[in-house]
Amino acid sequence: MSLASRESVWIGYDPREHAAFDVARSSCERWLTRPLPVRGVLLDDLKDRGLYSRPIEYRDSAADKPIMWDVVSDAPMATEFACSRFLVPMLAETGWALFADCDVLFRDNVCRLFETLDRNKAVYVVKHDYHPKNAIKMDGQVQVGYNRKLWSAVCIFNCDHPANKALTLDYVNSTPGRDLHAFKWLKDSEIGSLKEAWHWVPGHSSTRIDPKCVHFTEGGPWFADYRDVPFADEWRAELRRCVV
Repeated sequence: MSLASRESVWIGYDPREHAAFDVARSSCERWLTRPLPVRGVLLDDLKDRGLYSRPIEYRDSAADKPIMWDVVSDAPMATEFACSRFLVPMLAETGWALFADCDVLFRDNVCRLFETLDRNKAVYVVKHDYHPKNAIKMDGQVQVGYNRKLWSAVCIFNCDHPANKALTLDYVNSTPGRDLHAFKWLKDSEIGSLKEAWHWVPGHSSTRIDPKCVHFTEGGPWFADYRDVPFADEWRAELRRCVV
């Protein structure tokens, strides 16, 4: 098996942010210097395959639209891939698997990122200390606070690490989201650190960093209130490439 076939990229998909997904995938593929599979994590597909069974409700909110509610967590879920991302090691089966939320813009080659990893680590993340001040984000979604917030938005799973065998269907489908996003199945020593350039957050990360991956976590250029966020012009340019 070639090294390239043991590395993959997975991007969360939510039908409400289809354009964002297209840009995330396109920007990732455009920078690649060797072939890597770039796949979506689609909730309906996972349900059809019997992999995702967490019950979801739609509840009224102060906003004009209902919010998705994860019954297991007894908390709102902002996207369809809020918890399904933790099935990525099972989907990828082997090697390194990079997961990213759909609201990202890649500005560099992820092939180089895979070359820096230590196989003794189960997961790699940027260890943000992120405490958002706003109660609402994106298109009226509730901003939920939890330990290690944002760590799982851009993360690399070592699918062959013994500790990640804990991510069984039962565990992923029955564990509260706050524990999944905090990587509670791992020891702290098993969580490696990525440079913040690979998960750069507008309004939070230092402007002295040249981002390799921008995460529009509070809202991206596809929302009217966030048209002028940093790197919005680059995002729109990538979108134009997608529709050509």
